[in-house]
Amino acid sequence: MSVTQRHTKPLDVHLIAVRDGAAGPEVLLSRRAGNVYAAGCWHLVSGHLNGPWEDMVAALVREAQEETGVVIDQANVRAAVTVHHRAPAGGARIGMFFVADRWEGTPKVMEPQVCDAIGWFSFDALPEPMVAYCRAGLDGYRAGARMAVHFQEPGDPIAYDPSVDRLVLIPEPAARGAAPDQAVRAFAEQAVGRITAWTDASWARDESRVWRAVGAEGGEWYVKIHQNARFHHREVTALRRWVPALGAAAPRLVAADPTLRAVVLTAVGGRTLHGAVHPPKRQRLIFHRIGQLAAAIHHGAPPRPAADGLPLGKLERHLAGALPHLDAGEKAFIRATTERAVGLPPLEAVPTHGDFQLRNLRWDETADALYVIDFERSEEGPAVRDFVRLSDAWHGRPDLFQAVTDGYGRGLTPDEEAHLTVLSVLDSVSGISYGAAHNDPELVERGRRTLARLRAAQRP
Repeated sequence: MSVTQRHTKPLDVHLIAVRDGAAGPEVLLSRRAGNVYAAGCWHLVSGHLNGPWEDMVAALVREAQEETGVVIDQANVRAAVTVHHRAPAGGARIGMFFVADRWEGTPKVMEPQVCDAIGWFSFDALPEPMVAYCRAGLDGYRAGARMAVHFQEPGDPIAYDPSVDRLVLIPEPAARGAAPDQAVRAFAEQAVGRITAWTDASWARDESRVWRAVGAEGGEWYVKIHQNARFHHREVTALRRWVPALGAAAPRLVAADPTLRAVVLTAVGGRTLHGAVHPPKRQRLIFHRIGQLAAAIHHGAPPRPAADGLPLGKLERHLAGALPHLDAGEKAFIRATTERAVGLPPLEAVPTHGDFQLRNLRWDETADALYVIDFERSEEGPAVRDFVRLSDAWHGRPDLFQAVTDGYGRGLTPDEEAHLTVLSVLDSVSGISYGAAHNDPELVERGRRTLARLRAAQRP
């Protein structure tokens, strides 16, 4: 060992007493007073061990009763977070933070010589000034961290100041549902400030990596890692060029890093329409709004002559993977449809979402508002491209199709209807091929269901 002196640190205990309040969870805090460290600052109930024979849980229970009068059973004490702290003056210590939500008695000031107030506060509205060390433990707890380092520098204030926030959370082994890796966390925090809570919001498929992030000072964002550089470029380009014209109906790009293939986005409200159940009248309203939103997307930039026709070149590649899952009638229908497509005139190109389906549309019942997310497949193309995956949602419901076209401001032209059929066939084949290769039966079933619907519509 290179050190010449064994370094020892005192250990203190902190109680995170939590209860349900009118606006959400609340934490118990007391205000320090008198001839004590950090007088006038709010702090958790805390203290030190009484000698080498008292364990830390017993010390916590004792301090809670001495300071607030409540009695906590040791069986109701749970570990929260451990913080290695250094004060601005240089003294270091280990803080053991524990959480409890059950006790006997009502908290009150029991030691007025060192505490002049006690109260419950929402985690989203913590009082000021608060001891920075205490705030570090609370933020670590809210972030779900088990360990953290909070080394303050000489000259740092004792009270919490977000401009000199020294908290560093120690990550646990990576796992599905955990926070993103350190590089992505650093990128996100550089954009929006320290993040205290990460929630994995990824879709069920492995390629989807999205986290909901909550900031130390409030605020909510989504952090997304794209599966490839092409998707990253498409989404960032759309978010910078034409998506801002959608206003509050779409997220706003906060930051992008092409090396990480990561973006930070503002959060939008509502719940996904995928799998949602609404009364028929409400459904028609929602689909009318969907048509309006599609029109806003397609008018995000002036139309221009199409550079390319239908993407028939991709058919053979996708068909190779889909063939084992198709019957003879489906194969013949696919071939006949794509052969007829060769003579179709090209449609003008406009901005398109590229994956315009119920999964990427969110409805907020309270605000009566519709939102759209996920622009990683966005590119210029025929407007009807955005009705390919949506058409499955109005199948068998002519009233919903009418609601969409009413909201869109017009119906589809004969050429657009022909393009829609061909694009739907190509999307079905692609979905079946991908779903079979990635063990995703939902995609396979959706593709076959679309083919059956299109074949039925073609029959005289």
